[in-house]
Amino acid sequence: MIHIHCSGSPFEIGQQHGTTARQQIIRSLAFYADYFLSKSGMDWSSAVAAAGRFQSCLDEHCPHLVEEMRGIAAGAGVDFGDILALNVRTEISMGMGLSSDGCTSLFYKPQTHGHNGILAQNWDWETAQQENLVALHIKPNSALPALSIVTESGIIGKIGMNECGVGVCLNAIRAKAVNYAGLPVHVALRSVLESKSREEAINRLCTVGVAASCHILVADPDDGTGLECSYADIVPLSPSGGIYTHTNHWLMPHAGPEGPITESIFLPDSVPRLVRLNSLIGMGQDKVSLSAGGDVSHTETSRLEEILEDEQNFPGSINKSVSPTSSVATLFSIVMDLAARRASVRIGRPTQAVDSFILDLA
Repeated sequence: MIHIHCSGSPFEIGQQHGTTARQQIIRSLAFYADYFLSKSGMDWSSAVAAAGRFQSCLDEHCPHLVEEMRGIAAGAGVDFGDILALNVRTEISMGMGLSSDGCTSLFYKPQTHGHNGILAQNWDWETAQQENLVALHIKPNSALPALSIVTESGIIGKIGMNECGVGVCLNAIRAKAVNYAGLPVHVALRSVLESKSREEAINRLCTVGVAASCHILVADPDDGTGLECSYADIVPLSPSGGIYTHTNHWLMPHAGPEGPITESIFLPDSVPRLVRLNSLIGMGQDKVSLSAGGDVSHTETSRLEEILEDEQNFPGSINKSVSPTSSVATLFSIVMDLAARRASVRIGRPTQAVDSFILDLA
């Protein structure tokens, strides 16, 4: 997997991304064109037109990210509308009830020995996109923090952390309806990592709103906050005993102007995965004490890596695999030690990793 180191102005950052990952971006565009067409009959020109409805919101709230997308397009030799469509692919897919990606995320802060918060996730999606993943390292020439993420080529935000120790994870939720005045999900993820604290990130998202349903887990070394988002509201959730877990269904009710919002629990394994995760991390009968063996954070990050390898209820396990009816599997696994500004990443299913590396922002 390629690592892209970007610095400078927003356009320059995007241009470096687009130039280095040109081949991967072309493949990503082809993947989503085929995906939308096969799932709904939506051709690419219609997807680009749908993405264009976010232009005024993006121009108002994050014009620098619009410039970055323009730079990606210039570097990759594609149209700006193509890159915009990639970056609102969640709104096109989940908001219209098409997509089926599932993920497992957690925050853990030991209550003894003064340990700091650890954030972790398995990111599950169509296996065809694994070859188009990139590690993006961004150092702006502004007051915004440096950040590192693992993302799909051409997409400016996804899962990772910044130099201030703020980290973010994502879980897909399927509930129809889109708010074109809210931040698209992947832009919201990037906005979190442009924040210098967890509180700043939460305030930013709650002020503007998020365009489509999802769960965004925001954390820093001191605490974590889950944000269950719909097109109409954001419901914060807090850890219990230093532990917080989430998969691909809402844990709280959500309502819009016309009343309760109904989600589709599109993955039957979402509830069993959450039950299993809670059991492994210490909220169920199979409690595991992550503090056993001392107060070295490496012990805890290693144990969380083991949890993300779990295959109970295979193939719909925490460590997800393809099945006769689904080509979705875990494409990467990440564990972030937010105090150390250090993350370990494994590409592919964590028990069958094809690549591994460290993100280091210390």
